[in-house]
Amino acid sequence: MSTTEPDALLGPADIRELAAALGVRPTKQRGQNFVIDANTVRRIVRTAGVRPDDVVVEVGPGLGSLTLALLEAADRVTAVEIDDVLAGALPATIAARLPARKDRFALVHSDAMLVQELPGPAPTALVANLPYNVAVPVLLHMLDRFPTIERTLVMVQAEVADRLAAKPGNKVYGVPSVKANWYAEVKRAGSIGRNVFWPAPNVDSGLVSLVRRTEPVQTTATKAEVFAVVDAAFAQRRKTLRAALAGWAGSAALAEEALVAAGISPQARGEALTVEEFARIAEAKK
Repeated sequence: MSTTEPDALLGPADIRELAAALGVRPTKQRGQNFVIDANTVRRIVRTAGVRPDDVVVEVGPGLGSLTLALLEAADRVTAVEIDDVLAGALPATIAARLPARKDRFALVHSDAMLVQELPGPAPTALVANLPYNVAVPVLLHMLDRFPTIERTLVMVQAEVADRLAAKPGNKVYGVPSVKANWYAEVKRAGSIGRNVFWPAPNVDSGLVSLVRRTEPVQTTATKAEVFAVVDAAFAQRRKTLRAALAGWAGSAALAEEALVAAGISPQARGEALTVEEFARIAEAKK
């Protein structure tokens, strides 16, 4: 466990000072909203259940407020940052504020969607304040690419948090809910107000916890085959599965055949099905 530096975490004044020195203005294009409240980052680390032996990967560290809190709690942290200026500045911030932990930190300057490997030991946890516009694809990519990630806690737009954690039958249950559930048990883990960010977004944020399934979904279908059914089912979510899956199966009649073989009513809609049921449909395709 680290020796915590008394003022290691960044406060609002530190964040603005750092940003001014770097000439950084948070950009809408990258969905950047920096967390400026030390209590919030501590709460995120606590809610994530970060342990002293964890190897944490963080996506979009920005100026480093969450990174520092993670470094205090974990064995090591690898941060993935796409922004040239922010990626260039982060190692110096870590060295200045947590000098005793700087050799426990690694930076990957890349688009998270393109990351295929990470330096050092395999990650055990993912903790991130994800940019609103790419939250779901980034989350799914990281869970898919790094199967050693057991626990994930992401801060996302409240609406995205609701969608990720939704259960079948809920009106916001959809593609993100099913695909996240392929990898993990997903639940809402709290709400975050707007005033802890700079600039303050015009939406609230939510925390989502994902604990990787100990047993993967039991199916002979591949993930790609299952996800193809999910995408087709929700592309026209108001339609019955018989109609929505016609293109995927080759015709409405073939879709009905697959559904009946899978034990699913052809009149059902995608929002009623679990990931296991989607897998059964994928298996039944002729």
